[in-house]
Amino acid sequence: MIRVALAAAACTTFAFALAVALLERPVPAVDLPAAVAGTLGASGVEHPITAVLLNFRSYDTLLEIAVLLLAVVVALALHEAQPDSPDRMGLDNPLLRAVIGALVPLMLLTAGYLLWAGATRPGGAFQAGAVLAAAGVSLRLAGVALPGFEPPRLWHAGLALGLAVFLAVGTGALLAEGGFLAYPTGWAGALILAIELALTLSIGLTLLSLYRLAPPNADDPNAAVDGSARDGRHGSEPVATGRGGAASSDEDEQIGMGGDSPSRPDASAPP
Repeated sequence: MIRVALAAAACTTFAFALAVALLERPVPAVDLPAAVAGTLGASGVEHPITAVLLNFRSYDTLLEIAVLLLAVVVALALHEAQPDSPDRMGLDNPLLRAVIGALVPLMLLTAGYLLWAGATRPGGAFQAGAVLAAAGVSLRLAGVALPGFEPPRLWHAGLALGLAVFLAVGTGALLAEGGFLAYPTGWAGALILAIELALTLSIGLTLLSLYRLAPPNADDPNAAVDGSARDGRHGSEPVATGRGGAASSDEDEQIGMGGDSPSRPDASAPP
């Protein structure tokens, strides 16, 4: 009860402090929406969010892509250091494959639309990449093997493509205009579109890779139990057979859950 009371008091205090901070927040010295609207014409796009993410505050987006790539690198390192069972495919169901086969082209079309629409309305590379990754996950769930994982060179190149293009554009702007990611006049729209094309592919591959590199047995308790049972058969400890929690040895497993064993003599038979 004391812990519950302390937790409730801490939550109440935090909620009160948050409410006070929101109510007493200072008036901003600069009207940011008005500032964005005033310079939107020179941003290369017509949507303010895209202008902020890929022009006015493009450093933030660059670092976000770097963090995503770092997450995949860590996942790859962990996967190689602790290899699990072979990669499992999805359900081998003809109906599921037919449905996914009809949905994937629509998902790819939606991803392309979101990418193109990001310049004038809500959308952009992150939304398009998420839909692209969802299409790949759907194919995996339907048991369709995706090319590129083996050999992984092209896959790894696609993962790094977004960050590489972002850095290349920034470096080119630095040489041309004297500022990193300071797009030349008249080239902002084309450069932002090139960055978004590369980011869409990289974000889609990143999310799909994180899904694929997850431990195969993490959501399959039966596989985990089977794996531990296989490991236990080589040791000296008994292995649970699942019948009322009773344990049996290798010999019990060979006779089929307590049945008669052909190698065990019958006590009732005459010698």
